[in-house]
Amino acid sequence: MFTSIRKLYDWVLSWAETPYGSIALFILSFSEASFFPIPPDVLLIALALGSRSKSFKFALICSIASISGGIAGYGIGHFLWWNGDSYNMVAHFFFNNIPGFSEELFLNIKEQYDIHGFIIIFTAGFTPIPYKLFTITAGAFKISFPSFLIAAIISRSARFFLVSFLIRKYGEKVKDFIDQYFNLLTVVFIFLLVGGYVLIKYVFI
Repeated sequence: MFTSIRKLYDWVLSWAETPYGSIALFILSFSEASFFPIPPDVLLIALALGSRSKSFKFALICSIASISGGIAGYGIGHFLWWNGDSYNMVAHFFFNNIPGFSEELFLNIKEQYDIHGFIIIFTAGFTPIPYKLFTITAGAFKISFPSFLIAAIISRSARFFLVSFLIRKYGEKVKDFIDQYFNLLTVVFIFLLVGGYVLIKYVFI
C-alpha cells in the first residue's frame, strides 16, 4: 500500500516539470476534496518553487479548485449517499475503495459536527486531515450549506495562500521547514482558532 501511495506522490510531483502544471494543480485540488488521496500542497509547493513570482496565482488556482471540489463532495453526500435510511452503492464504494474512508470514521465525524459545528469544517479545511471526509459527511448529514461554504472558502484559501506566501518569501528553505513542522504549526493555529471561538461564544454572546 505504502509503495503505491509513494508512486502516486511522485507522479503528482512530476507534473510540476511539464507545461500542464497549472491544469494538473486544478484537477488535483478539485479531486482531493472528494476522493483523491494526495493533498494538492505537494504540487503547489513544487510549482511555486519553480516560479516564485507566480506563487499567489497557483494558490488562487488551488483555492478555487479545492472549494469547487468541496462543493462536489458536499453534493455527493447530500444527493448520492443515502437510499432511504440505508447507504446506497456510492457510500459502499467509498467505504470499500477510498483510503481512510470507513463507516466508523464517517459516523465519528457526525459526532464531531454535533459537538463543534462550523469549527470542525474550518479545522479540516486548514489541516492535513483528509478534507474529503468532511465535505462528503457535511452533505450526508445535511450541515448548513452556507456555513460549509464559508468555512471552506476561509480555510482552504488561508492554507494555500499561506504556503505560497512562505514559498514566495523564503524560497527553497521553506519546503523543509513545512515538512518538519507543519503539524506543530497546525496545532498552534488551531489553539488560537479555538481560543477565539471560545471567546466569541462565552464573552460576546
